[in-house]
Amino acid sequence: MSRVQPPSTSSAPPMDDAGLPLALCRVAIDTYRENVAYLHRECDLYRAEGFQALSKVEVRANGRRILASLNVVDDVAIVGHTQLGLSEDAFSLLGVEEGHAVSVSQAEPPASIPALHRKIAGERLSRRDFREIIQDIAELRYSKIELTAFVMACELGELDREEIFYLSDAMGQVGRRLDWHEHPVVDKHCIGGIPGNRTSMLVVPIVAAHGLLCPKTSSRAITSPSGTADTMEVLAKVEVPFDELGELVRTHRGCVAWGGTSELSPADDVLISVERPLSIDSPGQMVASILSKKVAAGSTHLLLDIPIGPHAKVRSMPEARRLRKLFEFVAGRMGLVLDVVITDGSQPVGRGIGPVLEARDVMRVLTNHPEAPMDLRQKSLRLAGRMLEFDPDIRGGDGFSIARDILDSGRALEKMQAIIRAQGEKPFDLDNPELAPHRFEVLAPRGGVVTAIDNLRLARIARLAGAPKAKGAGVDLLAQIGDRVVQGQPLYRVHAAFRSERGFAHQCSERDSGYSIGQPDEINRLNVEF
Repeated sequence: MSRVQPPSTSSAPPMDDAGLPLALCRVAIDTYRENVAYLHRECDLYRAEGFQALSKVEVRANGRRILASLNVVDDVAIVGHTQLGLSEDAFSLLGVEEGHAVSVSQAEPPASIPALHRKIAGERLSRRDFREIIQDIAELRYSKIELTAFVMACELGELDREEIFYLSDAMGQVGRRLDWHEHPVVDKHCIGGIPGNRTSMLVVPIVAAHGLLCPKTSSRAITSPSGTADTMEVLAKVEVPFDELGELVRTHRGCVAWGGTSELSPADDVLISVERPLSIDSPGQMVASILSKKVAAGSTHLLLDIPIGPHAKVRSMPEARRLRKLFEFVAGRMGLVLDVVITDGSQPVGRGIGPVLEARDVMRVLTNHPEAPMDLRQKSLRLAGRMLEFDPDIRGGDGFSIARDILDSGRALEKMQAIIRAQGEKPFDLDNPELAPHRFEVLAPRGGVVTAIDNLRLARIARLAGAPKAKGAGVDLLAQIGDRVVQGQPLYRVHAAFRSERGFAHQCSERDSGYSIGQPDEINRLNVEF
C-alpha cells in the first residue's frame, strides 16, 4: 500500500459545505467497486458525530457527493487527524484534488431496507420493491454486508420467474439506456466458462460487414484467463469514451469495447463484486445480469450461447433447456427477441488461452491463415449465421453460407481492421506474437487418445502463469479431444510472465494436467443442438 506523508499541523481549508471541513487525501487501496472512506480515530469529527466503523457516510465537495463505507484507522501515515481518506474508486468518483476541503456526515439509511428485510424473511417482492432496491444499490447506498444479504436472499429464496423479470427490468431501467433509432440492433453473448471462446471478435466484424448494427460492449476477466475486452485490448484500445462510442458504432456498424465505463445497468457491476467472491452464479441472477445490460445497450435482438460440458457452467442438456426457457420468458417480457443456441463446451475453443494467444487465434481465422483453429472458425460462422438471420431479408438457413462468404472474401478482416483503427490500433505481429518468456511443456504420460480436457484446470494453470494481467501469458494447446498421442508428446505449452509464476503453473500442472488419455470408446460425445 502506498503511504501518504503525515499531515501538517495547519488547519483544514475553509469550505462552503455544512459540517466540520477536512482535507481530502487519496488512500491508494483498490476496494473493488466499493467506496471506502478513512477517518482517524482521534479526528474531532469522528468523535463529535459518533461515527461507527463500516457505517455509511456521505462525503461532499465542490457541489458533488458520494456515499462510502467508513473505516477507522489509528496510523497518521495513512490519514491524519484533520484529513478524510478515500479509496481509489471513491476518490475518482468525487472528482476533486488532494487537499480539497470536504465535509462528512452520517448517510441516511437506504429507503429499500424494509423490502430487503422482507426478502430475507422469504417473502415474494413486487416490481416496485425490486426497483427501489436496485436504485439504492446503483447509488451505492448498500454496504457490502447489505449487498451480500440481498444476493444470498435471492439465492436461497429461489426467485420465481416473475421476480427474475422484475429484477432484470429494474437493473435495465436504472442507469444509462441507449437508443440507436434503428431496427434491428443485434448482439451476441455467451454465458461463459469455456477458455479461449473468443467468437465475439469474429462474429462482430462478420455481422457488421453485412450491415447489421452490432454494438458489442464486453467484460474483462474476473475469474477467467481472459475476457473479450482483455483479448481485444491486445489489438486496440477498449476504453472508448461513452460519447465517442455512438459515432464509432454508427460509422463502422460495430465495436468491441469494454463496457465498464458505459454506466449500463450499473447495479449489475456492484452485485457482481459480491457474487464472484462467493462463487454465486444462480440462474436468476445470470438472466438478470445478461438481459439487463443488453436491453440498456439498446439491443433489440440477442443471440445467446449456452455451452454444456462436464467442466462448463451448465453440465447437462436438461439443465441447458431449463435455462433456455427461463431466458426466453424474461427476454419476451422485456421486449427482446432472443435466439438461444446450445453448444459443445467439453473443451476449450481455439488453441490459445490468454489474451495474446487468443488474439493470435482470432486474427488467424480472420486472415484465413493455414494454421487457423477450425473449431473457432466453425463455431463463429454458425453463430454469425444465426445472427445474420435476424435480418428480415435473409431466409432461415441461409445465414451460415453468407457468413462464410464474408469471412472467406476478406470483408470481415477489412471490417475488423477498420474497427481496430477507429478504437485505437496497437502493434501486433501475427507471425511472431509477443508471448511471455518463461515456458514449459506438459507431456503425455502414456500413449492413447485424448478423451477429456478439464476446462477449469487449464484456466487455472493459465491464470497462475500470469494471464490476463500479463497479456502474453497463458496456455497454448497442442492436442484436442479425439487426437491420438504417444508417450512424451507435448499436450500443451505454458507461457509465464515470471519465473515464480512459471513455478506455480508447473506445480498445478504436475498435480493434474487437465488431460485424460484413454481409448477412443471412452470419449463422451455431446449431442448439442447446433
